[in-house]
Amino acid sequence: MSSTYCIVRALAASTLLAAGIAFADTGTLPEWAFPISAPAGTPPPDDGTQLTVPGSDAKFTRTQLRDFFTPPDWYPQDHPQMPVLVGHGAKPDSFACGFCHLPSGLGRPENAPIAGLPASYIVRQVQEMATGVRKSALPDRYPQALMTKVAIQAVHEQGLEEAAAYFASLKHTSTSKVVEADTIPKVEITHWILKKSDGDATEALGNRMVEVPDDFSRFLLRDGHLTYTTYVPTGSIARGEKLATTGGDGKTVACAICHGADLKGLGFVPPIAGRSPSYIARQLFDMRAGARNGEGAALMKAVVAQLSNDDIVAITAYVASRQP
Repeated sequence: MSSTYCIVRALAASTLLAAGIAFADTGTLPEWAFPISAPAGTPPPDDGTQLTVPGSDAKFTRTQLRDFFTPPDWYPQDHPQMPVLVGHGAKPDSFACGFCHLPSGLGRPENAPIAGLPASYIVRQVQEMATGVRKSALPDRYPQALMTKVAIQAVHEQGLEEAAAYFASLKHTSTSKVVEADTIPKVEITHWILKKSDGDATEALGNRMVEVPDDFSRFLLRDGHLTYTTYVPTGSIARGEKLATTGGDGKTVACAICHGADLKGLGFVPPIAGRSPSYIARQLFDMRAGARNGEGAALMKAVVAQLSNDDIVAITAYVASRQP
């Protein structure tokens, strides 16, 4: 386990304790679910090259790709016109929603896929992040800290409801293929995610869940059509199905009771089928640690209370393997 990870994890624990929030033993938070990158160095200079991705006629320079207030829109034909908060944000701190979550709302492993979520749910989550009701078990981890900063300003912007309605109108599609395996390509942490290391080296998966981009160069370009592969231990999907559909002999509660028979949501309760495995797992850990509160999270407390790390891997594998 990296020293950077241990330091940030310790800071997270002290932050939550100071706020009076119950925090699970920090040793129960696995690095694969909360990858922490070393501080970024100087980014590559912009030499003016017009960068491209497969299937798009758009071209962007490195400077344009780094603009938090104008996200690169590689596939404008995939979505309606972006509202102001989605396409431009609100300076100084509310970055464009489409920069992190992408114009498609499909997000990336380090953040949330929000396409197709109920608009009221999206607004409520932003409000709870802004007020501190919803936190992360590692609130100082950059993606979570950044979203909190954005939410604090966004909650006061008139366009929040419009942005939520935009993302709610988009169709969510699964971007990650779940693969059971014992041995996987060797991976490393970078950009707050896991990626395949260069070369052909392999390593044992163990009891981890590892989601990696299928083409890291396209990940760096914020390509919304990029796909991912999620490796889970052999037998995870079947084990997760039993836990998710029956409650595992009283260990938890069947997901369908709240999320619907097909896990595609029920009223205010969000859909979870086919969503980002990394995101699903982090939310289960956050709830188990007591970092997420509020109306919806309160319903989840009994669901996650007895779940082990292996249980979370299995449930996530099953839920992520379903069709959205």
